[in-house]
Amino acid sequence: MAEYLFTYGTLLPGHAPAAMTAAASRLRLIGEGQVQGILYDFGPYPGAVLDAASERAIFGTVYELPADPAVLRQLDEYEDCYPEAPELSQYLRVRRPVALAGGETLDCWMYEYNRGIGSARIVESGKWERR
Repeated sequence: MAEYLFTYGTLLPGHAPAAMTAAASRLRLIGEGQVQGILYDFGPYPGAVLDAASERAIFGTVYELPADPAVLRQLDEYEDCYPEAPELSQYLRVRRPVALAGGETLDCWMYEYNRGIGSARIVESGKWERR
């Protein structure tokens, strides 16, 4: 069974850093999608705080993951996500329903911000753009 990844920040098409090029090249583009929640701007990267009841949406891209579990481990490492120690993780990898542009919904992995928001500003559009 296929697994999917919803990205909304530095793993968006054209934004992946050189260190992630090999892993990003193995992701198969599915299309645009959105989840309910608030997107925060932390400067060099964004952070999503999910809330199914939110009137705000976070927009991003859905990919199909390759069958190779090493890719998901690379993504976890990049996102400072430690599934065995969530209290140490900057992001948590969570599975959420993502609404695709065509109206269907896919259950996707995504990375939810796991630290204090501090003075980060809300990305009003729900679409992160690298500065």
